[in-house]
Amino acid sequence: MEGCIRLTEPRDQILVVDLSTGRTRREEIPPDYLRNYLGGRGLGVRLLRGRHRLSPYDPAMPIIFATGPLCGTPAPTSARLAVVSRSPLTGTVYDCSAGGRFAWRLRAAGLLAILIEGKSPVPVALAVTSSGEEIVPAEKLWGKPVGETVRALSGRGSVAAIGPAGENGVLFSNIMMGEGNAVGRGGLGAVMGAKNLKAVAVDGDLRTPVADRERFDRARADVMRLFRASPVIFGELGIAEYGTPALVDLMRQRRMAPTENFRRTVFEDSSAYSGPAIRAAYGAKKDGCYGCPIQCKKSGSDGRHLPEYETVSHFGALNGIADLHAIVRSNDVCNGMGMDTISAAATLSAWGEGRGRFPSPEEVVPLLTDMALRRGEGDLLAEGSRRVAEALGRPELSMTVKSLELPAYDPRGAYGMALAYCTSNRGGCHLRAYPISHEILRKPVASDRFSFSGKARMIKIAEDVNAAIDSLVACKFAFFGASLEEYAELLSGVTGEHHTPQGLKRIGERVYLTERFYNAENGFTRADDDLPERFFTESGSSGEGIDVPPIDRPRFAEELTKYYRIRGLAENGSFTDPDFLERQP
Repeated sequence: MEGCIRLTEPRDQILVVDLSTGRTRREEIPPDYLRNYLGGRGLGVRLLRGRHRLSPYDPAMPIIFATGPLCGTPAPTSARLAVVSRSPLTGTVYDCSAGGRFAWRLRAAGLLAILIEGKSPVPVALAVTSSGEEIVPAEKLWGKPVGETVRALSGRGSVAAIGPAGENGVLFSNIMMGEGNAVGRGGLGAVMGAKNLKAVAVDGDLRTPVADRERFDRARADVMRLFRASPVIFGELGIAEYGTPALVDLMRQRRMAPTENFRRTVFEDSSAYSGPAIRAAYGAKKDGCYGCPIQCKKSGSDGRHLPEYETVSHFGALNGIADLHAIVRSNDVCNGMGMDTISAAATLSAWGEGRGRFPSPEEVVPLLTDMALRRGEGDLLAEGSRRVAEALGRPELSMTVKSLELPAYDPRGAYGMALAYCTSNRGGCHLRAYPISHEILRKPVASDRFSFSGKARMIKIAEDVNAAIDSLVACKFAFFGASLEEYAELLSGVTGEHHTPQGLKRIGERVYLTERFYNAENGFTRADDDLPERFFTESGSSGEGIDVPPIDRPRFAEELTKYYRIRGLAENGSFTDPDFLERQP
């Protein structure tokens, strides 16, 4: 470590690590980057500039761990970080966020971000503290599951590790935090694996200062008051009580639960893995990210991390499985091997439809293990559903956008979600705009879920807001109660500089458009902003007074064109200004 200075509080520094040479250095992050991109997703996207055309496996392609400006303070839900690189699954620029203690300890080590480039000749781990950093041998950990790796490195602080799936280049391998949180989607574990980087451990003892404590405390009190008033957060059936599986029964009632590879939208046995069913079977207790008041995660009485909504729904309804214990075992295997549960389950579902039979509960765990080890049929399954469906000669069976498997909200039941899946820069993702909030949860305002009217503008605004949230690196669940207004006040209190919701949204817009520009330079076009044909030609499961017709393709195309116009793009989704990137700070 060159020029290490002992600090009493974190500075806005980045640690740059070259695994090819073994050299490390700490640098001040240009203040202009932080003013215009904040941190987290935005900072990572800015740091990718100039390397965004590289292959995900090019040693020069960095993987970036970045916290936000609120991390290390008592700001609610701020103990999070974003990991940014390019996805081997989708080819898009990719970011994914996670909570836990890792982000907090990274900030306490005196850092806002770590940029890792190069490729080590042998497996290694990176150990970081407030006193310095070192690259340590990890040959004995290569091939080990995540839990064993975390235990081996636990003396070095909080750990982010890959499992065998990342080592073997599974295209949807993830990065697991030691507390059970996942940098889940897009295959960023394979990027770490290609660098021979098994894990990153961080620890520190520095405190993050708050410039205006009175303003900060007032904003924090407002946020907590709004949390307590939110039925989605703290209601009788809210996420604090049951976690995200509280959505299982709601999606069943709305007849939009993806079933049997999206052939149907109702799974009659979904109550077997609902929030109350999980609590009854496993004695679920509240758990969550460090310092978070919501505690939406759930752990069993034996300490195991219980699955989220997307996981239970996709290992459940999407594969026609009603066995809760089989679903929980599938979640355990994915966490141990280091795989995204959404893509793993969706790949099994596409493969099941292609071969004429979905996997049985007894078959799933062995298949997941084979995926992670690229053994037998698992070698093909490790490539994700698009490549599996193409290999079967049935490309139409892959329920993906930009090669990213769709999550557990059928777009025929929420037209804003249909549009948002397509305009998401990282592929078919519910979190870029999360229109479920207004289409299903009816927050902050209700909208007609079976209409495209007004959805283009709503999605554009939501994408900008969520890009800002991801750059603050706050949790989106916080915004079921609070808004950017309160978080702008929190940021003002921390920095001592005045911030507004409008200013944060402008930053979010800059982040979104930069990502889209990167994707365009890598060959993505309007043709990639599209849903699988099934959603335009096949009905969902109508009944109980709810009609779930196919999506009207001309009307969808009309709203997509309107979205481009609102974004300032050409009708084909391209940039009218080829020098857009050069004009950005």
